[in-house]
Amino acid sequence: MMVGLGNRGPKYEKNRHNAGFQVLDQFAARHGWTFSRRNKKAKLASGQLFGISVVLVKPWSYMNNSGGPVANLKKFYKLDWEDLLIIFDEIDLPLGTIRMRPEGGHNGQNGMRSVISQLGGNRTIPRMRIGVDRPKGRMEPAAYLLQDFGRSQLPIIEETYERAADAIETWLTDGMEQAMSRHNGPAPERQ
Repeated sequence: MMVGLGNRGPKYEKNRHNAGFQVLDQFAARHGWTFSRRNKKAKLASGQLFGISVVLVKPWSYMNNSGGPVANLKKFYKLDWEDLLIIFDEIDLPLGTIRMRPEGGHNGQNGMRSVISQLGGNRTIPRMRIGVDRPKGRMEPAAYLLQDFGRSQLPIIEETYERAADAIETWLTDGMEQAMSRHNGPAPERQ
């Protein structure tokens, strides 16, 4: 089960804070899947990939309350920890950076804080962080995250979502260590 963290509704659709939703949209489109089902306060897409049953989840409870739907669906599908991947934005990583880890804290990201809390405080939750950069100047981080990506950032972030989809496929077929080895890192230099 792959969970993208974000906020529901058109107002938030292209925001930096919705990077998790956007990665799942890219992954679903790549495989011809649609988010057509709702279950346990989440939108779901699913299919078979590499002989594996895959469920994509967008919690529909807004970012700061993402943990409830994640906990419910983990229990519903009877998943082990290593069968779960949480995807979310990371303000402390440069734009376009992908960072996968098998465990860790929330690093101030409230959606991940909610997930960890609702899953009993367990920090052994595989995750993929998508770098969205810090705001320049004195802009509040929350205001920055709730803005859409700038025009100059779009080519970088679109390429990042392609790389993230590749990383998810590697995670599914070869595991976290290989996914980290092959895909962790900054966006390639643009010519």
